[in-house]
Amino acid sequence: MTLQVDHPAYDHSSNDVAGEFMADVLTGLAQSPPVIPPKYFYDDAGSRLFDRICELPEYYPTRTEMQILEQYAGAIGERLGEGVVLVEPGSGSSAKVSLLLRNLRRPVAYVPVEISGDHMLSSLTPLRQQFPAIDIIPVCADFTAGFTIPDVDAPAARRAVFFPGSTIGNFPPDQAAALLAQFRALVGAGGAVVLGVDLRKDPAVLEAAYNDAAGVTAAFNRNLLTRMQQELGAVLDADGFVHRAVWNAPESRIEMHLVSRHAQTIEVGGSTFRYEADDFIITEFSYKYTRAGLDALAAEAGLRVGASWEDARGWFSIQYLEA
Repeated sequence: MTLQVDHPAYDHSSNDVAGEFMADVLTGLAQSPPVIPPKYFYDDAGSRLFDRICELPEYYPTRTEMQILEQYAGAIGERLGEGVVLVEPGSGSSAKVSLLLRNLRRPVAYVPVEISGDHMLSSLTPLRQQFPAIDIIPVCADFTAGFTIPDVDAPAARRAVFFPGSTIGNFPPDQAAALLAQFRALVGAGGAVVLGVDLRKDPAVLEAAYNDAAGVTAAFNRNLLTRMQQELGAVLDADGFVHRAVWNAPESRIEMHLVSRHAQTIEVGGSTFRYEADDFIITEFSYKYTRAGLDALAAEAGLRVGASWEDARGWFSIQYLEA
């Protein structure tokens, strides 16, 4: 059976998205330093901007991971075996998963999970055309809050999570381990997690990837302010903040900031937050891992590294983690 739908088949998104956004903004801006969770980048406009980021010359992770998949998707497919249910949290674009699906033996279903339902559904059209025999069951949910997998025609099928793009790097190590443990519980005994991870490298390469010359990443970052204005009624000067991305070597992470250009305030939800020139709001962490760090992360989540594949420069890794 192939499920053809024009809306998310299963919607686990909150009925009070604006309320959650407001609560997270008020809590985050009250911290020192202030922080807004990066999941709020991904409204429809933000998702489109991120798709553009993935095509930028400076942004090596996407094309490097694609090269690894092009070379090793067959090997990954062999490890996953026949009749798998493939779950992709934070699915976004279909380019990577199509490479993997092409190398799977009679997969039972593909379950994309995305916080932006409209963006997800638009990306599924080419997949349905490419893979008419695969049951595609979209789920609209914030995967960081937990979600369930709908029943499929073969309930005993093996499950695997596909989590590319180094999205795991957006979480501090303790939260990353907790998320992987959540994936382990989702796939169950005998399941697997196929994980894309960005590795530590020259800081100049890292900083360039998040400070592109075309300013797309800056627009992506500042779209957060536009969302706050449009969805929360925030009173702020969006042009009064500039994008910055810096390498924090002791923490092994890129940090994205919105930096105040001058003394100003943000008024939102009945609260006023004051900023001086050069004060900043943290909008994203992107942790970069060593190979030893990846082994430790997997072990903490109750997973075992069964195999790994890298590009020739050792910039990026795809990990096959066994539950």
